[in-house]
Amino acid sequence: MSRDKQLFPDDEIGDALWALQEDGEDLSIEHEVEFAVIFPDEQSALDFAIMLLQNGQKVAYSEYDGNDQLPWQVLAYPVMELSHEHISGYAALLSEHSADLGGQMDGWSAL
Repeated sequence: MSRDKQLFPDDEIGDALWALQEDGEDLSIEHEVEFAVIFPDEQSALDFAIMLLQNGQKVAYSEYDGNDQLPWQVLAYPVMELSHEHISGYAALLSEHSADLGGQMDGWSAL
């Protein structure tokens, strides 16, 4: 099968989705997806996690050793179809709402 650039654009999300498709993953059904957002301090991470919880999201938070300047992470676990539109849209929403707390998107993975 050839890669449909409209469904799987030439970017990080498109490449990951294409790899999942090639591995036989059914992208049309809903999956739990893990999104990571990292923060400069514990209070900022907690404030963001609480905001997500108040909006019905499943979350986890913990220390993070992958970035000395951003040593706390919040993981969000929405359930969604694995599409470029859904993943990029949710990542943009997380970025927008975490920015005032010093948060930065740190990736996603399908579970």
